Amino acid sequence: MRRRGPKRNLGLIFYAVLYLAFLYLPVLFLPLFSFNDSAFIAFPLVGFTTKWYGQMLADSAMHTALWNSLKVGAAVALASTALGLLAAKALTRYRLPGGAAVLGFTSLPLFIPDIVLGISLLILLNTMGMQLSLISVMLGHILICAPFAITVLMSRFDGFDKSLEEASLDLGENAWTTFWRVTFPLVLPGIISSLLLTFIVSFDEFLIAYFLAGTEATLPIYIWGQLRFPYKLPVVLALGAVILVVSCVLVVLAEWMRGLGQGGKRMVGA
Repeated sequence: MRRRGPKRNLGLIFYAVLYLAFLYLPVLFLPLFSFNDSAFIAFPLVGFTTKWYGQMLADSAMHTALWNSLKVGAAVALASTALGLLAAKALTRYRLPGGAAVLGFTSLPLFIPDIVLGISLLILLNTMGMQLSLISVMLGHILICAPFAITVLMSRFDGFDKSLEEASLDLGENAWTTFWRVTFPLVLPGIISSLLLTFIVSFDEFLIAYFLAGTEATLPIYIWGQLRFPYKLPVVLALGAVILVVSCVLVVLAEWMRGLGQGGKRMVGA
């Protein structure tokens, strides 16, 4: 078996560093310029200030948009994960006729451009006479988040032995009790991952919300509106820095919980 030489390993490390720098270095300018004491986003920096964060906290319109995004994201995460859980169990545990076609059909919204999907949903809802609101945004976001939930949960269902469920049924438990006592604890890491993923997708989504929100703006719509005014850009950067920090905390928390789940599985295996 041939080993990779040190030069090749150094090349891979150099490539990885460049790749990560390309991805994350621009993001680091958000917190940097959010503390800059100037309305102009340019070097050299003028000075250190926290006034942009003060203006952000005092912006009632931003608070309303943030609350709207949190409500929509939470509702979409719960609904998408519930639908994904049912679909993943059906597709992995039962021989459904045309299961592959059903899976492909549910994944179709991922391949349709968001602007086309948003316009189509707008026409459909107007035809049905439904008023545009956060409810319509939730429906649109569920359409694009459910495929993510199904994909995550199907991989989790395939990751443990089906015979564990069969053993529970053989020992006299019914299907409902088997699900809660056997299946649910085993797929819980996947459920948490699905909740986090679908919440983030919904929270960040702009185009569908832009067409379906009506007069109730979500946070991405609010940020888009603020970009028309150059003097408000530092406040938007401060908001972006806060979102960046919170996102990092969520990722670390998810990895920590995933690590706990893997430790529990090793203990069960032992």
